[in-house]
Amino acid sequence: MAAAAAERAATEPRPRREARPLDPDIGAELVDVLGNQRGTRLSERLAQASEALDRERFDEARRIAASIAKEAPSVSAVHEVLGLASYRLGRYKPAVAALQQAQTLHENPALLPVIADAYRGLRRWSAVERVWGQIKAASPPHDVIAEGRIVMANALADQGDISGAIAVMEDGRKAPKRVRDHHVREWYVLGDLYDRLGDTIGARRWFGAIAEVDPQFVDVMERLRGLGR
Repeated sequence: MAAAAAERAATEPRPRREARPLDPDIGAELVDVLGNQRGTRLSERLAQASEALDRERFDEARRIAASIAKEAPSVSAVHEVLGLASYRLGRYKPAVAALQQAQTLHENPALLPVIADAYRGLRRWSAVERVWGQIKAASPPHDVIAEGRIVMANALADQGDISGAIAVMEDGRKAPKRVRDHHVREWYVLGDLYDRLGDTIGARRWFGAIAEVDPQFVDVMERLRGLGR
């Protein structure tokens, strides 16, 4: 169970969110939709939902965002918070619905890997592949495409295609000039896939690369010990 939790921590998509006050533009949008008094009040509530999400109080974030969505269904940020909270709770079907609605109202490529992983949770493999295609077509920042690659590879692995998953992870990979979090996460997935394939050398290579830059990364030292390092 601990190993599974560590793997999820390493491979679950991480949409880029920073704890911060509510964007004034979102507050202004709520005021435009609902009027000054109610819009201001729901701006405060949405800020509370966003803070709850950042602090991993997912039930609270989902509950608040769901109530706001009933009054302001045209505001993308409300559906984003609702979808992300639902996703983190493992409620994949409502997560997809909310995040797709957020995308319809305002495109945000950073949400696409989360949508793909929610489809993966629903075992809708063709939808995962479709969203992976959207991610590549959007030419997003490197961390976003890395998250999408991780989801697509894990979806193939879920279906027993470990070699195909490795091919997705290896495709277009180059040695980074500066190692960032998404590189380490990609390396972990590669190490795990090679381990599952029975390729001890390949698994040691990638887990060893992680150990050199971040030996505290989830269970990487345990994984290396298990490989007989």
